[in-house]
Parts: sequence; C-alpha cells; structure tokens
Amino acid sequence: MHKEIVSLQNSLIKELVLLKEKSRIRRVKGSFLLEGLREIELATIGNYAIENIFYCLDIISLECIQNMQTRLPDSVCFIKVNKDVYQKIAYRKTTEGVIAVVISKSHSLKDILFKRKTPLILIAEAPEKPGNIGALLRTADAANIDAVFIANPKTDLYNPNIIRSSVGCLFTTQIATGSTAEILNYLKDHNINSYAAVLKENSELYQNQDFTNSSAIVVGTEATGLSEEWLQGATKKIIIPMNGKIDSMNVSVAASILIFEASRQRNFQ
Repeated sequence: MHKEIVSLQNSLIKELVLLKEKSRIRRVKGSFLLEGLREIELATIGNYAIENIFYCLDIISLECIQNMQTRLPDSVCFIKVNKDVYQKIAYRKTTEGVIAVVISKSHSLKDILFKRKTPLILIAEAPEKPGNIGALLRTADAANIDAVFIANPKTDLYNPNIIRSSVGCLFTTQIATGSTAEILNYLKDHNINSYAAVLKENSELYQNQDFTNSSAIVVGTEATGLSEEWLQGATKKIIIPMNGKIDSMNVSVAASILIFEASRQRNFQ
C-alpha cells in the first residue's frame, strides 16, 4: 500500500519528529525511527516488525523501493514524501532516502536464548554515551557473542545516535536490560561466571583467565568504573595491564580486548 505526504504540517510527520527527538515518546509509542537501507535490512534479519516506510524519490530510486517492498510483509505501508518532509524526519546528515517506523522490543532477560552451551556475554553497567554503546554493540557483533546485557541503563537503546554509531549492530545481537541485582541473579541461576574489569591491586590479569566456560565480561563507565555491587558479586576481578602514563582506556576499547581474548580462547567460534 502506498500513500503520499507533501506537507510539513501533516500530523503524522509531527509525530515522527517527536519520535526522533524524544525518548519518552519512543517508550510510549513502543516504536522508533530507523534510517538507511542496510539498517532496515539488519532489523528485518533481527525479526523486528516494521510499520511504515517513508521514502523520497529525490534521493532513492523507485526500483530500490520496489525491491524493498517485495521483501517486506504486505502490511507495511509505503509513504512517499517530498525532500522537505524527508529532511524534517531524517536524523543523518548524509542519508539514503528511506526511513522506517519500527516496533521496539522488550529486551527482557527472560527472552534471551543462547546459541551454545557455554555462552559468552558482554555486560555494560550504566553506559551513557551513545557512541560507546554503539561501539560495544559493534564489538559484540564482530565477535559473534551470545548477548549483550545493559545493567542499570541510562540511555534509550533506540536513541538515533546509538543506532547510527552501532551501524545497525543493535539488531544483530541479543540485548537485555535489567538492574545489576537482576543480572547478577540471572548469571547465578544460569551458572555463568562473571569477570569484572577493574583497576584494583587484587585483580588478576585478564590473559590468565579461562573464558572457555560460560562467561560474562563486565565493564563499567570510564568515569566511575563498576559499582560495589559488581565488585562484590562478580566471580573474579580482572585487569588489563596499563604500561603507559594513564590508568584507564575507553570502555569500548577495553571491552574489545577482553571479548576478543575470550573469543580467541574459543577458537573464534
């Protein structure tokens, strides 16, 4: 089904602007905006339901839209917009001419399904910067780990900047959110060892650990690190040796080092 919108004052367009800009509106509506062909394809691979597709033929070809239509359910409504309307709802500076309205997922711990008997999980406590969250999700995808858990989330996962910085990896890895206590209980119930990355004298070198069993790598914020709850609740505290003048590194870089060491021990499987 195709429609057309040409007015910036259209009520649906005003709703989309709010959906783009306000996390509260995304929570209330249970949906978010997704821009770009690759991102939309990854969302469909990740079993996200798409409501509407908005496209601008000044930017994208009709053939491309027709090809997309053949791959999506008949229930998806395709809406043609002019360039002014499109630029009003777009959030990228460089764009591909297509934006989807996508139904959010719940990201509940109970919905996680592991693809192997000894899962590998990345846990981030209270990450705030969208760029860091996006980078963590890219690492998770690159290493093909089982899941990413966000403890005490501070940022809406469907923030456009997270989607953009993750280059669509938000949709390629299982993600669950919960409190630190809930996630610690989950790990205990599923017999998953947790390795908290900290800068403490009594921490063990990360490369001396055995990550081939069910394992969760836990990282905190660069400013405050992990909470005392994690320091007390983790199976082990581990450290990446720092040989330079500074005593810490970007959280996404640290997570990458630890995750790929675990992946190496598993023969990258």
